Amino acid sequence: MRGHEYHGYDGAVHKGRLEAFSDGVIAILITIMILELKVPHGTDAAALKPLQPVLLVYLLSFINLGIYWNNHHHMFQAAERVNGRILWANLHLLFWLSLTPFVTAWMGENHAAKIPTAAYGAVLLFSAIAYVIHQSQIIAAHGPDSKLAAALKRDAKGKVSLACYVAAVPLAFVSPAVAIALYVFVALIWFVPDRRIESLLK
Repeated sequence: MRGHEYHGYDGAVHKGRLEAFSDGVIAILITIMILELKVPHGTDAAALKPLQPVLLVYLLSFINLGIYWNNHHHMFQAAERVNGRILWANLHLLFWLSLTPFVTAWMGENHAAKIPTAAYGAVLLFSAIAYVIHQSQIIAAHGPDSKLAAALKRDAKGKVSLACYVAAVPLAFVSPAVAIALYVFVALIWFVPDRRIESLLK
């Protein structure tokens, strides 16, 4: 355009905007979840007892969102560039994560009933699939011989997570407690930041 100098595409700028946007969305999701918690009417410990299922599901969801935020941050620290496919893959991931407050409230308010527990697992499953797609697009942008590709391809925890979620969703219709145990197990194995990325950043 006349009067404006065009400097071309700057991957670093778009990378920063993607990270900032993603951080903002995840922060909003956590805020929505805490706003869903109802204040008890009583003033003693007994007043909290009816809220225990909601609080426990909130804690699990908070940890899960924190894990995604942590790994997303590490992954983009190691990434050098982004493209249109990565931007859309990132939006795809955020879409599934954005359903977390809904299924959290549904499962918590209904005391881990079968269908809400299965729906919670389905959101976890599709969020995990979206993260794998997102990761594959970043690997593709950096090339199969890049250090980032070598680090991210060793994904044993990712495969275990997907297997657990695939098993947990139908199991929720038989035993919601077993399904929830699998959700907790996956959160525990991801609680430590992704060492593949950390080793790359050293």
